[in-house]
Amino acid sequence: MKVTTQKSPSYAQPPFKKQDQIVPGISAKMDPVPDHGEKTYIGNNLLAGQVCLITGGDSGIGKATAIAMAREGADIAIIYLDEIENEDAADTAGWIEKAGQKALLIRGDIRNESFCQSAIQQTVETFGRLDILINNAAYQMTYNSVTDISAAEWNKTFETNVSAMFYLTKYAKPHLPKGGNIINTTSVNAYDPNPQLLPYAATKAAIQNYTASLAQQFFEDGSDIRVNAVAPGPVWTPLIPSTIPDHEKFGANTPIGRPGQPAEIAPIYVFLASSAASYISGATIPATGGRVTI
Repeated sequence: MKVTTQKSPSYAQPPFKKQDQIVPGISAKMDPVPDHGEKTYIGNNLLAGQVCLITGGDSGIGKATAIAMAREGADIAIIYLDEIENEDAADTAGWIEKAGQKALLIRGDIRNESFCQSAIQQTVETFGRLDILINNAAYQMTYNSVTDISAAEWNKTFETNVSAMFYLTKYAKPHLPKGGNIINTTSVNAYDPNPQLLPYAATKAAIQNYTASLAQQFFEDGSDIRVNAVAPGPVWTPLIPSTIPDHEKFGANTPIGRPGQPAEIAPIYVFLASSAASYISGATIPATGGRVTI
């Protein structure tokens, strides 16, 4: 029996050139430009007829997941924050539409509960349903000492990374069907926290606990909505050159020796949202470039 295998893409390894950006950053200004699977992801109709809402869907892992899920047959709504991200968001919408699916762009601040409620309602009114919620957007900044972190900065990180997840889940739940999915983005920092990312790392640990607790609650209340998380390691997204000063060596500390590309993470979200993962809830799947998560 002859077995054929597909060769993995050859991705750039650090060191990268210095390329500081203003938060939240723009994909097109990165070198190398992140791979979102634009030319490589092939769909298999795994999510036909479903509707997915993705926070941070304009770039990075969110963008790659939007492209992948569209090619699996889902209509996609994405939430993004700033006008500076309009270009990335429009590009993502273009790829969704090229896949033959509908795209909805929603711009606003997920730290605001009323905005989250409105985003859920807008998605349901546009598409008539909501099957998958992906809480992916996150904020981070680096600090050398806890004394350098202001209360406002600490609260902004938790409000963006954790409180928004609660708001969106709260308002999405009444619309999600039995068998619906919520997928949260945590991080390798939940297992191996970077001391320079203290507020961010703390939120990612909270997200993992939130995921496990919510999954149990949804089975106990009979809603049968599956809740899982993905824990990426270092991934090459606009957040990196805009928040990490020494991004030239980003990802070099992984056994694989480089950061992941968004296209390498998105298939995990597709799997968790599909019927292939029907026996999985409350789990966190690591994608860390070989960094240990036990």
